[in-house]
Amino acid sequence: MTRAELLAFLRMHRLAVVSTVHDGAPQAAVVGIAVSDNLEIIFDTLTTSRKYQNLRADPRAALVIGWDTEQTAQIEGVADFPSGAELTACKQVYFAAWPDGLERETWPNIGYVRIRPNWARFSDFGAVPARIEEMTLP
Repeated sequence: MTRAELLAFLRMHRLAVVSTVHDGAPQAAVVGIAVSDNLEIIFDTLTTSRKYQNLRADPRAALVIGWDTEQTAQIEGVADFPSGAELTACKQVYFAAWPDGLERETWPNIGYVRIRPNWARFSDFGAVPARIEEMTLP
């Protein structure tokens, strides 16, 4: 799978399961995502949520994207919390995918998370034979 193919697949999906760690225990949540041209995965959440607090303490994250047609992308990466011009750019990407995010932007305690992938695995179990490809991302 090429980087362009992965980007196209990720952009076909609006939801992801994001997994974080708290005190050595896994925690997962469904989030609405947007994907930048650089494969950055962006979502909003309350800064009081477990996922936000977990990522502040340990920025390693894993995501699963796409599951409805036996195709999935497993993504591992590092989260950060952009500010300034980077936050503005992330919000543009996010609001293009989620126009209702403009309303949430006014909520108290809203925060934005950007995950920069460093590994991906694409699986297509509907294909014969099944297609499974891994890639390391810079």
